[in-house]
Parts: sequence; structure tokens; C-alpha cells
Amino acid sequence: MAIRLVLVDDQPAVRQGLRMRLSLEPDILIVGEAGDGESSLALVDGLRPDVVLMDIMMPRMDGIAATKALRQAVPECAVVILSLHDDLVTRQRARAAGAFACIAKQELDKLLLEAIRQAAHMERA
Repeated sequence: MAIRLVLVDDQPAVRQGLRMRLSLEPDILIVGEAGDGESSLALVDGLRPDVVLMDIMMPRMDGIAATKALRQAVPECAVVILSLHDDLVTRQRARAAGAFACIAKQELDKLLLEAIRQAAHMERA
């Protein structure tokens, strides 16, 4: 069964790049996209994906606030945070909000795919 994934990033080019890369994976199905944390809430509530790939820095509602709200509203959905800032404070904030993992955008490929698969597996178990 494919991992149902929603992409949330305020930069369309980043979403497009992620979509192109993740679409190559046979076990990942991108079911939706949002441009900010606030609009991701209704989208995720309706789609009920396995994993949300969430940018941390966005307008209207950042990824930390959106993660906290999503984990309360749709607790069966795992969130993997993407951040340009790979530091302890950012990772702690992401974990405190309920994120399964916090991945630096600079290390996207292998670490990201591993985090998505682990998050989906943990939430399904």
C-alpha cells in the first residue's frame, strides 16, 4: 500500500521539486499540496494522508504551529518537518510540536525518504 503524502511549502518551486523527486518512489503517492500551514489544516483533515511533509518557515502559520494543530486534529497523521536550519533548538521545537522528524533541506534525498517511510510505518502500527 502506498504512503499517502501531502506537501506543505510556501515556495511553489520547492513543492514542484519535491513532487517530481517523490513521484519517482513507487511506494509514495502525493495526494495534495498546500502553500502555508493554515491552508494545510483543512486539506489534511479532508484527505487524511499518512504523512505531511511540512516546511518550517511559512507565512500565515508556520510549520511548528501547523504541526501542533495537525497532530491534535488528525493524530494518526505523521508530520515530517523540513528546515533550512539544522540546529538543536529547531529540532526540539519540531519534536515538541509533535513532528516525527526534522530534516534539513540540505540533506533531502536519503534522510527524507527514510523519515517518510519510518513515519508512515510508525503511524500505521
